[in-house]
Amino acid sequence: MVVFSVKPLFTIFVVSLTLLVVLTLLSPRNPFSQNPISQQPSLGEVDIWSVRRLMEWRPCKWWLQGHLTALPLETNGYIRVDCYGGLNQMRRDFCDGVGIARLLNASLVLPKFEVASYWNETSGFADVYDVDYFMQHMNGFVKVVKTLPPEIATKEPVQVDCSKRKGQFDYVESVLPSLLKHKYISITPAMSQRRDRYPLHAKAALCQACYKALRLAKPLETKASKLLDAIPKPFLSLHLRFEPDMVAYSQCQYTGLSPASIKAVEAAVALVERKPWTGELARIWRQRGKCPLTPNETALILQSLSIPPTTNIYLAAGDGLMEIEGLTDIYTNIFTKSSLLNEEDFTSMHGNTKAALDYYISINSDSYMATYFGNMDKMVAAMRAFKGLYKTLFLSRRGFAELTSQGLRGKELMQALWKVHRDEFVAGRGSALPECFCEFKL
Repeated sequence: MVVFSVKPLFTIFVVSLTLLVVLTLLSPRNPFSQNPISQQPSLGEVDIWSVRRLMEWRPCKWWLQGHLTALPLETNGYIRVDCYGGLNQMRRDFCDGVGIARLLNASLVLPKFEVASYWNETSGFADVYDVDYFMQHMNGFVKVVKTLPPEIATKEPVQVDCSKRKGQFDYVESVLPSLLKHKYISITPAMSQRRDRYPLHAKAALCQACYKALRLAKPLETKASKLLDAIPKPFLSLHLRFEPDMVAYSQCQYTGLSPASIKAVEAAVALVERKPWTGELARIWRQRGKCPLTPNETALILQSLSIPPTTNIYLAAGDGLMEIEGLTDIYTNIFTKSSLLNEEDFTSMHGNTKAALDYYISINSDSYMATYFGNMDKMVAAMRAFKGLYKTLFLSRRGFAELTSQGLRGKELMQALWKVHRDEFVAGRGSALPECFCEFKL
């Protein structure tokens, strides 16, 4: 009878298994041994939209499922939100104001839109948005009124400074007393406010207002729908910002501009009274990503992302774009509001209604890119996420400035630009507003 020792065999088995595990983990084919982003395609293999994403933003369930605190029977008074700036800044301020009204248990009066000659603007809230639709979809979130009670209808609201309000307790402690005393106040929400401090019912009111309740007024929506139908499909909506006032506000200097562009920028600088940075400060400012991309730089980045020159591009931009040939010399299928609308329709429109068309086209486009990260871009990206449209990307001004300052040119620069934007797209950075959207890993 032959007797085998179990212990040596067991030891050999354990050692072999350990070596097998180590070799498996170190194998280049093992999905856990590499950074998932590093496994993504390189320049020229696919276009940017074919890259597999690792996460995306989706509307939070606590908002969509409607877990709401019931509205009190009596309100503490009436709040009107006074909105200033361009359309998307006013939209942002109004959405914030809806959340504040719910926080303070106030009835919401339809907002006041600034009438500004600078923006060539005369349209009010009802000229841009469908009032009845808004009131219907805010039912249960906040009380909205078209008319005020007789005892306060003839009075102007008491203006309350919100510039230093940053969260739930600031508004409750500092604004609510004025509301209770005067019963009718107006506010302009602070840009720095902390919405994450709001209770869920106030955040839900803000989210509902921004992404479900604001629909274009029917005449404007009809015009926007016709414009959308006129654009060849599929198409990319490109929000390009290189107007004289934008360059002047940025305090950036550019070389190689045409005499007409230089003259326009100088006039804008005199108007805004902000001199460009010079010397080392100018270099630091640019490397921090503060300088708008030129049309030529934008075209170079699009090429690095393997966007074909034959792509249909809708140019979502204001009047007065400079150096546009830098883009159109490479991408020839460019469409604009002025080229697709008849002259009478286009000239009769003002700043808000033109901006509303760009917004509508951008949230319904096959893909969206922006050379800036302003109010429109944040709103468009969030609404596209709400609609399940994820071909959205913000071109990196900072990345472009850093790479070109390192002396990268030609194919080497394009490869580096591809990697910067690929990593941003894979990680889903900057594509939605955190207070209404939650991260979802794919």
